[in-house]
Amino acid sequence: MAKRILIVDDSASVRQVSNIALTRAGYEVIEATDGQDGLAKLAGKINLIISDVNMPRMDGIAFLKAVKAHPNYKFTPVIMLTTEAGEDKKNEGRAAGAKAWIVKPFQPQTMLDAVAKLCLA
Repeated sequence: MAKRILIVDDSASVRQVSNIALTRAGYEVIEATDGQDGLAKLAGKINLIISDVNMPRMDGIAFLKAVKAHPNYKFTPVIMLTTEAGEDKKNEGRAAGAKAWIVKPFQPQTMLDAVAKLCLA
């Protein structure tokens, strides 16, 4: 059975590039447009989440904290895929539970490598 990945990003082009790369690599992909939409789409088994930081309605850090507070998803690995490159923001993400931080623009293979490492379980 394919691993399920939730992509949370307000950029349709980032979701599309990520979805294509992940689908070609054999993953099942669910897309969400922001943190609130991402929380609404948390259902069933999600093996990994990829989230932007800067989004309307609910940003990625608030989304990450909400995911980690949910009993069914508190151990789900989360990769932050964002334009934010500052150490303060990275530290905030790590403190909230992010397992990896990828800065945009990104190479899809970089994302796939991080996904493969975190989806071993």
